[in-house]
Amino acid sequence: MSGRASASPPGDYVIRPVRADEWTAVRELALRMLRDPAAPIAFLDTYEQAAARPDSFWQRRAAGGAEGSDLVRQIIAEGPGGAWLGTVTVLIEEPGMRDWAGLPVERRQGHLVGVFVRPEWRGSGLVKALFAAGLDWAWERRVERVRLLVHEDNARAQGLYRKVGFVPSGATVPLAATPGKTELEYVLERSPLDG
Repeated sequence: MSGRASASPPGDYVIRPVRADEWTAVRELALRMLRDPAAPIAFLDTYEQAAARPDSFWQRRAAGGAEGSDLVRQIIAEGPGGAWLGTVTVLIEEPGMRDWAGLPVERRQGHLVGVFVRPEWRGSGLVKALFAAGLDWAWERRVERVRLLVHEDNARAQGLYRKVGFVPSGATVPLAATPGKTELEYVLERSPLDG
């Protein structure tokens, strides 16, 4: 898939899955995400934790999300000169398993995580292109719905997710690392047009 950014900066980008051999770029983008001012309420990881992980962790992560996996797919937007402009990762969750929070999964579903677009590309339509690719991949795997979790204080992300069609389900997940705070579940149900 490819598109043209409609707002700053101009230029083409390509939406594609990561390759297993791109682990250093996966690491660099993850560390860039975790330095973003919104990172404390957008991601469960910290820059310090991620930076301390060995190369083998990043090699496994890249291989796990690369083309060829049917359970995880990391999708990136690659811009001019090979710069990675943004990313989203889709996890397939099966009924009977437990999700990252330890909650039981009741339906075959996709779970979007690690949503990030570099600040200079926000508002360009790039995140919509990343979401479209992630949703297409999930629908191809016959999930019933796709969900994501967003911090209750992250109003910017909640607005974005509504713009791309997600709605609050009413379910919440308490954040163990931040007592008294929760993440809200947003969902997009499969439609007959999704294949």
